[in-house]
Amino acid sequence: ISACLVGSEMCIRDRSMDRDRRRVAFAGSDPSTPGDLFLYDTTGGRDARLTELNASLLREVELAAPEEFTFKGADGWDIQGWIIRPGPHPNSSPHAGEEKGERPPAILEIHGGPMAMYSWSFFFEFQLLASHGYAVLFTNPRGSTGYGRAFSDAVNGDWGGKDFQDVMAGVDTAVANGWVDPDRLGVAGGSYGGFMTNWTIGHTDRFKAAVTMRCVSNMASIFGTGDLDWILTIDSMDAVPWKNLDRLMERSPITYVERMITPLLILHSDRDLRCPISEGEQLFTALKLLGREVRMVRFECQSHDLSRSGHPRSRVIRLRHIVSWFISHIRTEALRPKGELARAGTAGE
Repeated sequence: ISACLVGSEMCIRDRSMDRDRRRVAFAGSDPSTPGDLFLYDTTGGRDARLTELNASLLREVELAAPEEFTFKGADGWDIQGWIIRPGPHPNSSPHAGEEKGERPPAILEIHGGPMAMYSWSFFFEFQLLASHGYAVLFTNPRGSTGYGRAFSDAVNGDWGGKDFQDVMAGVDTAVANGWVDPDRLGVAGGSYGGFMTNWTIGHTDRFKAAVTMRCVSNMASIFGTGDLDWILTIDSMDAVPWKNLDRLMERSPITYVERMITPLLILHSDRDLRCPISEGEQLFTALKLLGREVRMVRFECQSHDLSRSGHPRSRVIRLRHIVSWFISHIRTEALRPKGELARAGTAGE
């Protein structure tokens, strides 16, 4: 099944076909549909929505739709991206800040993988940031899947190289088009996106705040501590620590820690086997020693998949920390109910 068949931009998660191969049931989502079941008739070319699991909630909230754009990355490559413009907060005027001609603050979100991709799916975190007055910028730089093998393989041996140029070109495009305020930018990402967040603040001071999640900070240490990272290091960097330590450290964000001046929030799970918590601890300890503004939050008994399948309470706490950190460092026009900011990072609720 593809978006062409179902007649709309949609992310298809699971599917099942009947014995006659005439009907296909599938779970799908889009930016305004967290997830529902659909039935597609292959003979008539029609799809029907079978469930509306979040109907009552969606009547109470306003969701923002992403706008697609294409820009030139490194080597003149076409890169796909989206921007979610901030929606009005329930307690704010419909167009808070617009009467003053202000462009909204923005959060750059970098996906993991790197062999992964953003698509027409529902992202609660993005909607939450938009509801607090932030534009959300997300792109598929080289290394992402969905654009052919050459595009995906282009990141190998070059983490923090042209992939970083691609990501920053997306930011430059959003600024040049007047979509976002260049003086109120934040950056966030998890796993490889955490690596890229760390790498970004070690190579530019354009961002006023950053959130790194389940991150990589040291390409040499993760080789022997992550469950599959020895394979990743060999495949992506063609290097092992005892022979190629200089190469691994040259592409390790921890090497550039003295350049990091952006306030950083580190979120990490203590049972993360893919990117062990020591990756976050190394960065936290170094930044603390240097006297930089940094906070680390440890999630007990949670895995690398905290944001997707973690304990519901921990997932709520995670989101509150993210929003609270950005609100504390990047001004937003969205007005908040009294006490909301104080509650945003409270773990005890």
